[in-house]
Amino acid sequence: MKRSALLLLLSIICCYSQAKEIRKERSIYRNVVITEEADVRCMRFETRRKRVTNQACIDLLDPNRLVFEYVQGILAGYAVKPKPKRILIIGLGGGVLSNIMHDISPDAEIINVDIDPVVVKLAREYFSYNENEQVKTEIKDGRVYVKRALLKKQKFDWIILDAFNGDYIPEHLMTKEFLSEVKALLSPNGIMSANTFSSSRLYDHESVTYQSVFEQLQILQSPSKGNRIIFACNCEDFSLTKSIDEAIQKKMNRYKLNIGRLLKRLDNEIDWDTQVKVLTDQFSPANLLKQAD
Repeated sequence: MKRSALLLLLSIICCYSQAKEIRKERSIYRNVVITEEADVRCMRFETRRKRVTNQACIDLLDPNRLVFEYVQGILAGYAVKPKPKRILIIGLGGGVLSNIMHDISPDAEIINVDIDPVVVKLAREYFSYNENEQVKTEIKDGRVYVKRALLKKQKFDWIILDAFNGDYIPEHLMTKEFLSEVKALLSPNGIMSANTFSSSRLYDHESVTYQSVFEQLQILQSPSKGNRIIFACNCEDFSLTKSIDEAIQKKMNRYKLNIGRLLKRLDNEIDWDTQVKVLTDQFSPANLLKQAD
């Protein structure tokens, strides 16, 4: 199953790699490219390994269509937090997720953190990334932001980890120490959502690391694109199997998204090797930070 999901993901990457390039900018981290094909605009990162990965996509003819399944999966968190007051998103991409969450939760404060100013610039220019009094941007390393927020004794009701460097998640954003900092930044009963892969060589290590910090995990596997969303909570008893708030579902309807159906796919089954080493600041092997071949 993991292999088939990976093959589908690679075929999608290949397809989008043939899209028309309309903009390319070099940052100190990588090339950031904007492409268009069949009325779908995407932001992609070009890496040293020559891997091409799309970080954000929008349908120019139907802006409310959620092109990426992982965005749908993350929004399932509204079953637990229908009225979050403060949301932290680490990893901006095109700002698509932020725009949707601002539409659904207009009174919530949303802080988007991204290390790359070029990504922020292109999100504004090509994806209508919406910033205002409620939606703010911090150009910082995600871990630095978390550490400073802890020193300021800030709290967030919902923290979303969606940071990729083009090859994989930056290794310092995968460790037990970092996830412990994220948990400390959550308000009581606050939730964390992490977008990662179900085909990674680090699947087992990632899973036991999250489990070591949060204990109870809920996993939502993408049926076709090889992503998984890890949900966790700063609480004693965590469950996402709640009925969705009617007002929230009404807003979801404009995105053709049925949260109830997503919740039925949630699973807390442990399908990883619990005996592998937890990822730490001292043990986070960079040679494994890529998808399986």
